[in-house]
Amino acid sequence: MPPEDAAKDPWARLRQATRARIGLGRAGDAMRIGDVLDFQFAHAMARDAVHTRLDVATLRAALPGALEVHSEARDRETYLRRPDLGRRLAPDCLPVLPKGDYDAALVIADGLSATAVMQNAVPMLETVTERLQGFKLAPPIIATQARVALGDDIGEALGVKLVAVLIGERPGLTVSDSLGIYLTFNPKRGTLDSARNCISNVHAHGGLSYGAAADMLAWLMREALRRGLTGVGLKEASGLTHEGAMPLAAG
Repeated sequence: MPPEDAAKDPWARLRQATRARIGLGRAGDAMRIGDVLDFQFAHAMARDAVHTRLDVATLRAALPGALEVHSEARDRETYLRRPDLGRRLAPDCLPVLPKGDYDAALVIADGLSATAVMQNAVPMLETVTERLQGFKLAPPIIATQARVALGDDIGEALGVKLVAVLIGERPGLTVSDSLGIYLTFNPKRGTLDSARNCISNVHAHGGLSYGAAADMLAWLMREALRRGLTGVGLKEASGLTHEGAMPLAAG
């Protein structure tokens, strides 16, 4: 950065290291119009991410053999008002999930950002599947109106040892398309969030890369089967870092 530019705007160098809105300028007694418009655009992107419906047809075309389920929240409005319903599998979906001799299931869930799922879930799933040689994987599951805990009902119905839920994270004003991954050993209804591991901020533009997230998830899955647990205990024992990230217990 030329010295004269730094002198005009001493915050400019710091902005290159973060996507946060820092050192915003003023125009008289108000914010600059460019900053206001940027904020309004980010807010609109976040709202769209929450309210946009998941394009299930496109996902199923990209994932032959994938199964489709939904929660007890039958529409987006109910899902947003009743988080409890998003955590429970609709009873009519049980026949879609026959029990089998599976080690793990990978669930793609819309969560709070269908945008994140449409952009990141398929390449993330393909990347981690390559690292799970030797695992007996259930068919991919696409879940709509889903919260993280819906994976417990899905995993229990399938009879798997592990379930990994790839879910759209709550959008913010810097990132509206971030994917989170929640891993649970021995999934069943009523599992506490402290019994999960979370890999967060997975996306293609400045977040945790698919490769790094897949390495971490594959390591956690193997360790979970070996130790018979996920959550705080596994996190504390792992010592695994990728690009500054750590596996975290779900909040």
